[in-house]
Amino acid sequence: MKKLLFILNPRAGQRRANRFLPEIIRVFIEHGYWCETYVTGAAGEATRYLAHSRRKYDLVVCAGGDGTLNETIAGMLASKQTCPLGYIPCGTTNDYASSIGLSVDPLQAARDIADGHAQGIDVGSFNGRYFVYTATCGAFAKASYTTPQVAKNVLGHLAYVLEGMKDLTAIKPIHMRVTAGDVSLEDDFIFCSITNSTSVGGILKLDTQLVALNDGRFEVTLVRNPVNPAQLSSILMGLTTQNVPNDMIHFFSARTIRVECDAPVEWTLDGEREPETDVVVMDNLHSAVRIVIPPYSTSAPFDNSEEEAEL
Repeated sequence: MKKLLFILNPRAGQRRANRFLPEIIRVFIEHGYWCETYVTGAAGEATRYLAHSRRKYDLVVCAGGDGTLNETIAGMLASKQTCPLGYIPCGTTNDYASSIGLSVDPLQAARDIADGHAQGIDVGSFNGRYFVYTATCGAFAKASYTTPQVAKNVLGHLAYVLEGMKDLTAIKPIHMRVTAGDVSLEDDFIFCSITNSTSVGGILKLDTQLVALNDGRFEVTLVRNPVNPAQLSSILMGLTTQNVPNDMIHFFSARTIRVECDAPVEWTLDGEREPETDVVVMDNLHSAVRIVIPPYSTSAPFDNSEEEAEL
């Protein structure tokens, strides 16, 4: 019988997956899986559990937010699990899930995993720590982990926007030197985002024609420090209309990025705080993990030259 590990974060989002747990497990049992269930109780537990597991699975499924997905992938890479990963998105914004067209209905998401196919996705390395879809610093970067969970549950995406607006009253530019292939920039920036997603915090949206989650490259967005109202207007217009790059926003893709700052800077990886550092090297680990996408998904941002595999 095929072996499945199901990881549940019971505190994610509005705790939707908790209410469907028996039905979710039943879906996988009916598809021939023997199910082992692990319920996390603290940050980092999903990674530690997988990293120390000696069992090889045919499928790993996690239910939670973007942070739970991050922890599960980190654990799979640490334990060299090569099986596909299924993701039941139960967070507040579910940025990565929206990028690949996953259902936010827990039971439907489980059915999609059982009937779906595996697709390779890129994973980022941030000074050796893994991230799935984003590494950010500057304006709005703190909102994902400083917004209270109760506010997330009640207000959803609006909670992030309200929390992020607090940054606008006290934006401090960061002097950065950014090197990525043939690109070399040095300037004062208020926002830096290295992504493998079409949505970050519901605030930054990228054109799906510009993004492929399995092309071995990150999308890099750098917003210069505005010194007058016209420049601020240019920034807001560019982010709102996805009209980038422009005179205030640098936008390009790269496999490896080095960022040097004059002073230590706090970063956010997949919505979780990363300790301050002044030098960061980010590498793209091409198709490091295979994630299960729904059988009906036709518009997810993937490089079609990559092969898909049935479960």
